[in-house]
Amino acid sequence: MQQVHKPPEFKGAAPILVMERLCKSYQLGTVELKALRDIDLTIGAGEYVAIMGPSGSGKSTLLNMIGCLDRPTRGTYQLAGEDVSRLDDDALSAIRGLQIGFIFQSYNLIAQLNVIENIEVPMFYQGVGERASEQRANELARMVGLGDRTKHRPFELSGGEQQRVAIARALANNPVITLADEPTGNLDTESGREILNILDDLHTQRKTLIIVTHDHDIAKRAQRTIHLLDGQIERCDYNERQ
Repeated sequence: MQQVHKPPEFKGAAPILVMERLCKSYQLGTVELKALRDIDLTIGAGEYVAIMGPSGSGKSTLLNMIGCLDRPTRGTYQLAGEDVSRLDDDALSAIRGLQIGFIFQSYNLIAQLNVIENIEVPMFYQGVGERASEQRANELARMVGLGDRTKHRPFELSGGEQQRVAIARALANNPVITLADEPTGNLDTESGREILNILDDLHTQRKTLIIVTHDHDIAKRAQRTIHLLDGQIERCDYNERQ
């Protein structure tokens, strides 16, 4: 198994994510299912990484580990210099709220809230004041091209526009890492391209991005692609970005 290390362009920069010998197992009756096996992974601050692999390869489990939605059975995980692999549920929830942004395939917007209010949700849970929250939400809405749609609710938006709201919401608390799980899976080609362009722009701003995708063309937009197979890192491809 090939171990994955920092790419040359991040030499000397502090890594934002370090996993060492990370394993995750689930007990199904008398059978132990090994979802992840000895994952060694380092991602540098500001890096853009894609994760690929067939169904059952461990992509979702690895994303859950990175996003602090679950804890490893064995091994360590450091995020922004802190060992998060043994934190309790409350501590993990705090990490998710402050340091991790999530972008989902199905958008996960709140139907009763307009664009600004949806973007404000993560800030509300972190106790950000009303004026600062609204100002930040408006800035993010403009950044994703929705400055003229701020009062619209999700049912009044196209799929691509809803995903733009979701991206803005993921960035609300200025996370150290942003995770995107098949972010164009429900979109037509043009809307998908627009979303990927926004992610490219975030990368130029030195945001750390990790995207899970089944599409090789999408993966090639990242700096490198990590291929999983049977819960292990099979190989790592370095991409020539377009």
